[in-house]
Amino acid sequence: MGEKSTKICRICSLEIVGTEQYYFLNNDNKLMLQFKLLNFLPNIDLSITPNPIACNSCMIAIEEIYEFKQLCIQTETTVRNLGIIKEELRDDNIKVELTNLQIISDNDLEVNKDIPVCFEEPSQTKLYYCYNCNFNSNKKISLIQHLQVQHTGRKPLKCNICDYCCTTNYLLKRHMRKHTGEKPFKCNVCDYCCNNRASLNKHVYRHTDEKPFKCNVCDYSSSRMKNLKIHMYKHTGEKPFKCNICDYFCTANSNLTRHMRMHTAEKPFKCNICDYCGTTKWCLRNHIMRKHTSEKPFKCSVCDYCTKQKKTLKTHMYKHTGEKPFKCNICDYCCTVSLSLTRHMHMHTGEKPFKCNICDYCGTTKFGLKLHMYKHTIEKPFKCNICDYCCIFNYSLTKHMRTHTGEKPFKCNICEYCCTTNWYLRKHIMHKHTREKPFK
Repeated sequence: MGEKSTKICRICSLEIVGTEQYYFLNNDNKLMLQFKLLNFLPNIDLSITPNPIACNSCMIAIEEIYEFKQLCIQTETTVRNLGIIKEELRDDNIKVELTNLQIISDNDLEVNKDIPVCFEEPSQTKLYYCYNCNFNSNKKISLIQHLQVQHTGRKPLKCNICDYCCTTNYLLKRHMRKHTGEKPFKCNVCDYCCNNRASLNKHVYRHTDEKPFKCNVCDYSSSRMKNLKIHMYKHTGEKPFKCNICDYFCTANSNLTRHMRMHTAEKPFKCNICDYCGTTKWCLRNHIMRKHTSEKPFKCSVCDYCTKQKKTLKTHMYKHTGEKPFKCNICDYCCTVSLSLTRHMHMHTGEKPFKCNICDYCGTTKFGLKLHMYKHTIEKPFKCNICDYCCIFNYSLTKHMRTHTGEKPFKCNICEYCCTTNWYLRKHIMHKHTREKPFK
C-alpha cells in the first residue's frame, strides 16, 4: 500500500493529523484567508508551496489578527475625525451655525449647559473597513463582496447567453437588454428608443441643438464630454492610445479598437442579408445602403446630385464652394478629401504601407495593391458581352463599351472636341487651349 501524503500547515509548519480541519489558502473565497494574510503580512510568498493550507488554529489566528487590525483602523479613523472637529471648533474664526454650541472666549471652548451637547455617543454599529481603499460597511458580506470585486479583479456575475461578465447586477441587467431587445428608455419628442439612459441623454441634444461642452482654446463645442476630451488632444498633440504591435498612435480608444482589427483580421459586423462582414458598424451601414437599398437620402441644394452618405454629400459641396480644406504642411497641395491628403503625404515621407503578401511589392494606396494582386490571380472578372474583351476593373469595361456604342461623353467647354475618357479631355485642353507644360 502507498503511503498517505502528509499535510503540513503553511503558517506554523506543523503536521495536520487525522481528521483535523484545514483550509486552502489560495481558493477559499468564503473566508478570504489569502487576502487577510497578505493584508498584514504582504511579504509572504504562497506560490512557493503548491496548494498551501492552514490548520484550524492558524485560520482562527489569521481571522483574529485581521479583525484586530480592522478595529485599530476603525478606532484611528474615529479619533482623527474627532480631533479634526475639535480643532475646527477651537478656531475662533469659524462660525458655528449649530444652535447647541456657543463660543464664549478665544481660549476656551464652552458648551451651553442649557442645551444638549452636540457630541453624541459613538455608534454601537460595527463597521468593517477595507484596508486598501476608503470603503466601509456595517455588513461583513458587503466587505467580502467588495474585496472580491475591487481588489481581486473577479467579475462574479455572468451572462447565461454569451461570455459577458460584470461586477454589479445593474451592469448585467443593462447587458441583457442586448439579447432581449428591450428598449425601455424612450424619447418624448420622437420615436427613438434605446436600452440605456446615457444614449437617451445623448439623443435629446439632437432636438435642442444644445452643445454644453465647449473648448477653451477654439470655437469647438459638443453635446458630449467624451468628444470634447478627444478634441482637446488636437491642441495638446497627445495621442494616449498606442498599438502594441505596430507604431500606430491615436486619440480615441474606438480608433485603436478599429485599428487592431487590421492585425487580427476580425470582422464582427455581419450583414443579415448576404455574407458581407465589416470591421466597423459604419462599414456595415454603408454596405447595406449601397447594396441592398436604392435610397439616396442626402441631396445637394445646388444641383441634382444625391447620395447615400452624408460624408459624400459634404465632399460634393466643395465643388460648388471651391473650398479645399485639407492642406499639406510641406508644400502647396490642397484637396477636398482627407484620404487624398494622406496619399499625398506618402510622397514626402516615402512610406508605402500597403504590402503584397506574395511578393515584395509595396504601394502607397489600397487601390494600387488591389490592382497589383490581379497579377498573381490573373483574374479578369469584367467581360464584354459583344466581343472577347476582358478586364480587371468595371471602369475599364465601361470605357471599352464606348468603342461599340460610339459614345463620347467628355466634351470641351471651349471648342467642339469630344472624347471617350476624362484623361483625353485633360490632355486636349492642356495642349490646345492652355499651352501648359507641366513636366520640367
